[in-house]
Amino acid sequence: MNTSLPPTSGVQLLEVAPDLAGQRIDNFLRAQLKGVPKTLIYRILRKGEVRVNKGRIKPEYKLQAGDIVRVPPLRLAERDEPEPLAQGLLERLEAAVVYEDKALIVLNKPAGIAVHGGSGLNYGVIEAFRQMRPDAKDIELVHRLDRDTSGLLMIAKKRSMLRHLHEALRGDGVDKRYMALVRGNWPAAKKRVSAPLLKNTLRSGERMVEVNPEGKDALTEFKVLRRFGEFATLIEASPITGRTHQIRVHALHAGHAIAGDSKYGDEDFTREIRELGGKRLFLHAYALRITLPDGTALSLEAPVDAMWAKALERLGA
Repeated sequence: MNTSLPPTSGVQLLEVAPDLAGQRIDNFLRAQLKGVPKTLIYRILRKGEVRVNKGRIKPEYKLQAGDIVRVPPLRLAERDEPEPLAQGLLERLEAAVVYEDKALIVLNKPAGIAVHGGSGLNYGVIEAFRQMRPDAKDIELVHRLDRDTSGLLMIAKKRSMLRHLHEALRGDGVDKRYMALVRGNWPAAKKRVSAPLLKNTLRSGERMVEVNPEGKDALTEFKVLRRFGEFATLIEASPITGRTHQIRVHALHAGHAIAGDSKYGDEDFTREIRELGGKRLFLHAYALRITLPDGTALSLEAPVDAMWAKALERLGA
């Protein structure tokens, strides 16, 4: 006999009390089924396994007094299953959404949050949104941002949108622009860096990228936004290709490392920016322009965080 299987509840019949009339079925079940993961509740609703008065209902069904709700047998959570994500993180990410429709979410991802779990992390942005949008079964990242890079990140809620945007990314249907604070006085004449990039994985498992003739072609266009004397320059970077760490390595290759970059940066420059309160990587995906499947253009801009703004204010002073 196998005793390692998690406990399972039997069929439950729940009668709706008069004071719960008008409540949505999903909220009712979450209150009644303590200890059952929210994702499981939405799954049984989506599959039509919950019956009300012996009939199928939708997750948005509003209960009436006297309704009999039939709940199927449920596998209860095992002790070592991942905990639901911290409410604080979910609230931060919900507040970061700058655009959402039936098929697409775009958020202004905070610096320091990975886009997906892995490398010792149990969760990232995509795991959080799967928990926050349980009805979107096909939710996927359209592209990635480094953990320490902030800014506009696209998440597809439907496969058709994912395919559309992947095709657009392969062509020139997506215009992504970043801001970066770099060391020194970036010359106005340096408008593009074309240098092949090769990925290496170190013994520690850390991924590093270098300019190498054996690497893949990579092109980034640059424009000066603001100068801070000879000390630093705020630049706009438009990656024409989409290689790992492309902007960070191309900026370094041009002789102007990005502030706060622990992999490819300049320690002295980073320390001076940290002293101004800038304790982050100064790379932010601030502008995005895409064409939606119906042909309409979507243009979005995302502000930098308070830490970035304050450091630049002090730098300018």
